[in-house]
Amino acid sequence: MVQLNVAVVGCGEWGRNHARVFDDLSNANLLSVADIDKNRAQEIGRKYDVDYYSNPYKMLSRPDIEAVSICTPTITHADMALSAIEHGKHVLVEKPMTNTIEEAETLISKARSSGVYLSVGFVERFNPAVEAATAIISSGQIGDVILAHSRRLSRRPLRIGDVGVIKDLAIHDIDVINQFFDEDNLSVFATAGNLAHEFEDYANIMLCYTKNRCGFVETNWLTPKKVRTIKITGTEGLVNVEYITQEIEIENNERIIKPFIANGEPLKRELNHFVESILEDVSPKVTGDDGLKALKICEGALRSIKEKRPISIDCCKK
Repeated sequence: MVQLNVAVVGCGEWGRNHARVFDDLSNANLLSVADIDKNRAQEIGRKYDVDYYSNPYKMLSRPDIEAVSICTPTITHADMALSAIEHGKHVLVEKPMTNTIEEAETLISKARSSGVYLSVGFVERFNPAVEAATAIISSGQIGDVILAHSRRLSRRPLRIGDVGVIKDLAIHDIDVINQFFDEDNLSVFATAGNLAHEFEDYANIMLCYTKNRCGFVETNWLTPKKVRTIKITGTEGLVNVEYITQEIEIENNERIIKPFIANGEPLKRELNHFVESILEDVSPKVTGDDGLKALKICEGALRSIKEKRPISIDCCKK
């Protein structure tokens, strides 16, 4: 079997998961890992019997590495991804894609001119329940989508230190809702605050689309019990999605259906798709443009909070 030579930048909680999955995939060959904390890099490198670096840029210069996943703090995403692209690597960068819109636009432009693929870590796209809901919506079973309401709540993770709950949690549902509506978001209005953290730790976000259709995202780092749900209402019914249990319910005026869905690890499905796309020389279904769209909405939400008014979103074209 043909394998793709891959590496992981960042050996924190999520980077460890990337290394684990790449090591397990039959179509990937994990060559090395890097982290500025030498002990963490060494731990993961030894665990999977691969090379490890405390200087990520040195690792990225290796010609035998074909693709990398970047799992470092948000403020470093742009520099790490740009270095990887300049060395001819395909890149999957964790969300949020970059710290600023300008950085994201630079990465997209550089990847295109360099002939490499750029993808963003929107792992919920690969949740079997979300994929099933997307298929149901696309088939017209619930008519035209008019409303989506998501709840993504939990305690603050220890690994987050440079972004608030909007860019860390809400961005997943922003991306998913964009797919359900299948069009660019027009404007965003948000309210938020912080009770225990430097950045916002609770927020309510309204996404506006054409024909008075809306998406609502409720998110916080204050709820003891983790909640991950989304309800999509259409003109002919609705779909309830439970991210954690990977279950859905389809409801209309006559009945409620709970179809069987084969469970699967979203991260493994995501990284397998990324590897397969590169091996087959086709664009991954999550692109840099998708990352930019979601980032623009997050930035619009943060601006809306500050200015206390709706903010128009000039999303990139499909």
